[in-house]
Amino acid sequence: MTVVLKMLCAVALIGLSQMANAFDVQQLSAQLGKPSVIHGDFIQEKHLRALPQPLTSKGKFVLAKDFGLLWLLATPLKQDYRINTVGIARRDAHGWQLLPNKSAGAEQNRLFLAVLQGDSSGLQRDFDLQLKGDAQAWQLTLTPRSLLLQQVFKQINIDGGELVQRIELQETQGDSTLLRMIDSTSATGLSDAEHHDFVD
Repeated sequence: MTVVLKMLCAVALIGLSQMANAFDVQQLSAQLGKPSVIHGDFIQEKHLRALPQPLTSKGKFVLAKDFGLLWLLATPLKQDYRINTVGIARRDAHGWQLLPNKSAGAEQNRLFLAVLQGDSSGLQRDFDLQLKGDAQAWQLTLTPRSLLLQQVFKQINIDGGELVQRIELQETQGDSTLLRMIDSTSATGLSDAEHHDFVD
């Protein structure tokens, strides 16, 4: 399972940031479907046991309820990813190329889509959910139930206010990934370029 797949799975959970004013799973699902599009910047820090300093990357993301996720890395390497109902694709000189759909990646892709679509039954099947705080300052803790996810994640923590601000993945092997979402805003639709990226 690649770092990219783990990261995309986590970022998919951005949708849960729409839960301000919601403190049970049913309300989370309803709130999840409200914004059509979320734009923002991200800073990702990958903390590896073998390295003294985290690996840091930065970029932009576009989360669209009806289309999926664009994850646009800018530094240290420029690389674009797209995840949707078809799977995970990476852009190269010839356009979008679908990545191999291995079993672990397929499971994470299914989880990602469950979050995007507000499928609370899917989330509850895979995770124990614990929510605390209020609409302006909340924390959601996801503890995996499925054996496959337990092999990868120890726990996922999501913090935010009106929108998500921070996602932390704690992995079973001791590594961790911290995603900070910056300047996130909601929109009613995609730009022409964004729409092209999703449907091309």
